[in-house]
Amino acid sequence: MSRIRILLIEDDNTLNNYLADLLIKSDYHVEQCFDGITGLTIAKSTPFHLILLDKMLPKLDGVSLLKSLRETSQQPVIMISAKGAEEERILGLQHGADDYIAKPFNTQELLLRIENILRRSLPSIIPNNPSELAVDGLILNPKKQTIHVNDQHLECTTIQFKLLWELVSKQDQIVTKADLYEAVLNKKLGAYDRSLDMHLSRVRRKLNEANWLGERLQTVHGKGYCFK
Repeated sequence: MSRIRILLIEDDNTLNNYLADLLIKSDYHVEQCFDGITGLTIAKSTPFHLILLDKMLPKLDGVSLLKSLRETSQQPVIMISAKGAEEERILGLQHGADDYIAKPFNTQELLLRIENILRRSLPSIIPNNPSELAVDGLILNPKKQTIHVNDQHLECTTIQFKLLWELVSKQDQIVTKADLYEAVLNKKLGAYDRSLDMHLSRVRRKLNEANWLGERLQTVHGKGYCFK
């Protein structure tokens, strides 16, 4: 997805840099902006596949920016705001936002909202989620959340399925422990938290008991995990 260009307009430096890092790790090309006037100038002069727009901005607020942008452009926009009230969401949508997410938000949810919008606006670039994954006799079905190994059903918990899905769907890529904690456990990685290692060990054991090579779920020390 390195062809996908996202403009990030957020005045909070810490959040802006955090979101930029998150999006870059997800293979998006990101341009950062920290105020409304500059953001509007960039958005009108450069085509982007998606704009992440904070509602409260210096120099020009997000709603005013969006109203001006919609006079000449239909670039998809997700509006971000610290206010989660229904009227705030409606206001953003009324002025042309394609979606709205309130702070604080789950980063996995934000990435899914981005994918959903891009899938609608760029169907030739963003494929639909696969109905299942199949690798050497291992079959994962996300709708039913089932695991089969050579036609043998494996009993698994929701967490175990999500963990295996995240790694298998990113075969040969190193997935950081922090990213897996958010995607699988919906929480931040704690300094002494070993729960993910425990779940991974159980998944390996179940695969081995089904005569499938569980060691393909590898721990990359100091970096994360990888499915080979």
